[in-house]
Parts: sequence; C-alpha cells; structure tokens
Amino acid sequence: MGSDEELMLAAGLGDRGAFAELVTRHHARAFRVASRFSQDREEAADIVQESFLKVLAAAPRYRPNAAFTTYLFRVIANLCTDNRRKRRPEPEEEIQDRPSERPSPLDSLLRDERLACVLAALRSLPPRQRLAVILKYNEETSYKEIAGVLETSEKGVERLLARARESLLARLAPTPTATDKT
Repeated sequence: MGSDEELMLAAGLGDRGAFAELVTRHHARAFRVASRFSQDREEAADIVQESFLKVLAAAPRYRPNAAFTTYLFRVIANLCTDNRRKRRPEPEEEIQDRPSERPSPLDSLLRDERLACVLAALRSLPPRQRLAVILKYNEETSYKEIAGVLETSEKGVERLLARARESLLARLAPTPTATDKT
C-alpha cells in the first residue's frame, strides 16, 4: 500500500482510498491518545473524527517534513488542548467495575483509589506535560516523534517529562500524618 507519507500525498491528490487506509492504520492509536488525554470516550471519539477531517482538509497542502504520525498527533494535541480550555473543571472519573476475580473487596477498593489518584494527578498536569506522558509511557512514542508533535526539541521533551514526573511524584507521595512524626 505504501508508506503513510505516500498515502497522505495520494490523499492530497484526491485518492480517498489512500486516506481510508491511513484512517484504518492509525485510528486505534489516535483514539487511545485522545481518550487518555480527555478521559472521556465520547469526547475522544469526537476529537479523533475531527482530527482526521482536519488532516483530510489539509491533505492537498501536506509536505512530508516529518512522519505522518507526528503530524496527526500534533492535530490531536491541538484539539485536545482546545477542548480542555473550553471545558469546565473535569469531574472525578467514575471508577470502572472490575472483574469478580478480585482477591478481596478491600484490595479492590485500594487499587481503585490508587487508580483514581493517579488519574487525578495526570489530569492536574499542564496539557503539554500530560500529552508527553501519554505519548511516552502509554504509546511508547520516541522522544523525536513527541518533539515533533509538541513542536519542541528532544531536550524539551526530556524537560517536560522530568517536570511531569516531579509533579506526579509530589502529588502521589504519601502525606505525613501526626503518628509519623512521633
């Protein structure tokens, strides 16, 4: 079928089949990134759909200066950030039911509380840090590609991830109690 860049160039010339192939190749990953960023499946689906529509509209002007996925993730990142700005503060995420194979209700409750804390800490990060964390640790994206998505250097990505880790550690660190001081 060709590389992503070749397909995008063909789409720019009006080849809808080439664009359909790009959507098929990248829809699942695009949805994972958008849903991890927004924490809302419906919003993520809307973001992905709008992203692909924007990419299709820009196809005649596309120049393969970077990997197609870098271009796609940049569009997704911009839409995620725009949607976050438009929205009110996010409600705490509803915890999903777990399979009944749980060791005990207490273990399940503790695991769900930890997950809720991690998700809340992730949501508290600035959008660029949050997206860098999602791309690096959930999507295993290279520093080079993340740099392209966020329009920064690889060193800039390292700094974003370092600041994100510091913020997450500070937010997730246990707080000392009165009994810890004795």
